[in-house]
Order: sequence, then C-alpha cells, then structure tokens
Amino acid sequence: MSAPPARTLADLDGDVLAHCAGYLGARDVASLAMACRPLRAAAYCDAVWYRLFRDQWPFEKVPCEALRLRELYIRRHIEVRQMKFDDPLSTIYYLNPTETAPSHLMLDRNSMWFCQGPVAKKLNVDWSGAEVVETHKNHGARITCLRLFSLIDTPLFRSETQKNEKALVTSSTDRTIRLCWKGYSRCYKGHSGPVTALADKLLVDGESKVLASGGEDCTIRLWSMSTRAKSHPLIATFHGHEKTLSFLSVAWHKPSLLVSCSKDSKVKVWDTVAPSSGSSSCVGSTHLNSSGSPIAVKCHDSLCYIAAGSEVTAIDLRTMKKASVLALNDHRVLSCEMLPSEWLICTGLRDKALLWDIRKAQELRNTVVEMQSDGPVKLLHLDPYKVVTGVASNGQVHVRETRTGDLLNTLSCGEPARSGGRITVSAMAVEGCKIAMAGSSPEGNVLHYRDFLKSSTPVSLPGKEAGKDAGKEVSRFWRPQPFGDNGDDSEDEDY
Repeated sequence: MSAPPARTLADLDGDVLAHCAGYLGARDVASLAMACRPLRAAAYCDAVWYRLFRDQWPFEKVPCEALRLRELYIRRHIEVRQMKFDDPLSTIYYLNPTETAPSHLMLDRNSMWFCQGPVAKKLNVDWSGAEVVETHKNHGARITCLRLFSLIDTPLFRSETQKNEKALVTSSTDRTIRLCWKGYSRCYKGHSGPVTALADKLLVDGESKVLASGGEDCTIRLWSMSTRAKSHPLIATFHGHEKTLSFLSVAWHKPSLLVSCSKDSKVKVWDTVAPSSGSSSCVGSTHLNSSGSPIAVKCHDSLCYIAAGSEVTAIDLRTMKKASVLALNDHRVLSCEMLPSEWLICTGLRDKALLWDIRKAQELRNTVVEMQSDGPVKLLHLDPYKVVTGVASNGQVHVRETRTGDLLNTLSCGEPARSGGRITVSAMAVEGCKIAMAGSSPEGNVLHYRDFLKSSTPVSLPGKEAGKDAGKEVSRFWRPQPFGDNGDDSEDEDY
C-alpha cells in the first residue's frame, strides 16, 4: 500500500493557516506574510490582527466599520510611537536634593537606568509608581559611560532562565570598569588614567564576546567576556592615539573591527582578532579637518558617521576615504542623531534642528526639515516616527513628525504647577513609545518617565482648529466615527 501524498502549506485552507498564525507575534506574522501567497492571505486576515490588537491594547474600542484590522493595528502602532496623546503613564520621581544631578539616562523595558556621580541606579516604573530596585556603588569616582549588554554574552551568565536579562557595564574616572548584574559584580583594571569610552556593542571573537574601552591614557583595551578568562580578562592593548579617546564603535559589516575616535578628531580602525597587539593591529587611519572635538559617532554597514565641529563626515571603513561631508558652514553642531537605515541625519544647532537626507548630492539643498528652537538644541532623538528636541534651560522637549517636522506634542519635565519656578532638563532617553527626562526644579532633581503605549486621549495642541474636526488626524482611529478615504496608503515598515 502506497503512502499518502505529502501535504504542503498550499494544501491547507485559510482557516487552518489563520489559526496557526494566531500563536505568533506581529513581527512573526509579518515574516510569515512574505513567505508565499497562501501564508500572506492567512497573515492578513482580520482574525489574526484582532487577536494581536487585543493582546497589545485590551481596553481600546475597535470601530467595526473602519479600516481592516491590520491597518488599524499599524495606525495605532505609529500613533503611540509618535506620542500623540495627553494621557500616558506618567511617573515623576524626586531625588534626594543632597545627591548629585542624574546623568547617563537609559531605558530598558519598564525600567530606567541613571547615574549620580559614582553611583548607578535602576528605577522600575509601573502604574503604582516608581521604585529604585538596584543601586551599584562600586566606583570610587564619577561614572563616565554606561552600557547595557545581554547577560548571556557576559561571564555572569549562569542558566537559561537569565537569557533575557541585561548586564550593566560602567566606566569611571577611577580608572576601572565594572560589570554588574543584581548582586554580582566584576572589576576590570588596566587603564592608567580615567576611562572615558566604552564600545557601543560587544566585539565578536569566534564564539566569545569582547568589550573595548578607551581612556585618557590614549590606549584602547580589550577585555574578554568569556568565563574562561576570569583571572586574566585583559587580552590586548592598542596604542596609536595621542589624545583622550572620545568614542568607540563596532563596525556593522565586520563585528571584529573597532572604530576609535579621539578628541583631536583622529579616527582609527582596529582588527581585534589580529594575532599581534599594539599599533600593528591598526588597519586604517584618517584625520577629520574639523574645528571641534567629535560629539557623535555611529557605524552602519561599511560606513562610519562622525559629527565634529560644523560637519558630519561619512567615512568608508574599507578604504578610510571620506564618502560624504555634510557641512553646516559656520553653524557649530551641538548634538547629532543618525538614522542611516532611513538615510537621515538630524543636527542640533544654536537656534534650530535640521533634518538632512544624506542620499542627495552635496551641491543640492538636502535639508528635509528645519525645526526652529528657542535655544541651543543639546538634547536630540531621531527614529523613523519622530524627532525629539530639547533645550536645557526651558524644561521642555518637543516631539515632531520625522518627515514633515510637524509638532506632535510638547512634554515638560516635572510638574510646573507644583514647582512654580524654573525647571530645566539635563538629560533625555527615548525608546519606542517611552521617554524619560532628568532635570531640576525648586524641589530638587527630578526624573520624569512617560509611556504612551496604553494612551487613548489625543493631544490638543495650541493653534489647532477647535470644533468637531479638531484633532481629527489623531482621533479618527480611537473614536467611533465615520471613516472616509484618507488618501494615506503608507504602512509601518515593520509590519
């Protein structure tokens, strides 16, 4: 008796495929849709996206006569990341007035990391408030850099139950580097001066990972994250820079290459798996003719973007030649954020922020958006959905749409009504639909955290038309109302 013919995905009906897709997340469903036509039809059905919508926003009303549920999900996904609402989860945490002002803000899921002098703290945030759950007092002097790496890539990893945890890495002017996770800690010593830079990612050396650090001693040191190197973690020291290291970044096209940038705007590329150590490991070098020290560095593909003085320079790491130079003439760059995957760079200047399309030729006007400011733009964030700009002296940040520069929201740090005095904002961190700000008020130093994921009340901006059509763009999805053709066929690229 012959065996029955094998069944393929094409043999399954739509209901079966939709049922299977119901166990996947939004990104998995999007990947499924690109596999073949039957899977695309199953992935796009309303039953799948209704379940995804309900999982993400269980209390939001779904208009039955509106767009297809996939389009509704995408619209909601974009709106919350653009922070177009008045009712986010908002938590204000007042710090001890005698303690140092917070710095080095970093968001990690529902937590916020920050530093106060030599101390690093983790603040957990939920609907009931905020609570400091971790305090690391391992350093003897000011923390200069803070990084979060997957715990599984560090020697502190012990079991599979920890695979989603993050380990904290800090550098300090006390010449040491600390690796911490909850109650565990490791100290890395070797620099002869303050440690000023940590690599943005871990380098890849075979099956193990390597941490790179740089300091005022003008050296770069490589530290093994392998458990086998517990007693001797220092594996190499690179010499070649003449000034303090400002930034270290791992190349995207080859994760064993390290890009270093010093205060004198000299850029070097190091092969971290070369058999020898020292200056012989340097495989490329160049110098930027800038009028100031570097303030931002970002690698993407085989390019490295460096902002210094009044220029943003792209260097091809394969040839060490300048691929492009974005010159702002006499305008000094105070802050810079780069989104090379979208061909965008945003620069903060003395009285405005400029968004640039780096695909356009240098002889053409390549400014996408010009966003005016009432002061120096030293706080800046850029992602595919929004640009967030901040002026330290006025205690506010402005959220704008990336492609148009239209104002979406204005957020203050702290409670103006309570303080009744001047509020400033000194640091900012943005991740998706979450934003954290650090500042000062008459009551003392303050941390302000907002999460827009579950928001539902559209923001009302000054100058918008009052009446039934006011805020229609942001409210048409949340309120039960007639839906017409909106002429907007754009979709979130993630889905």
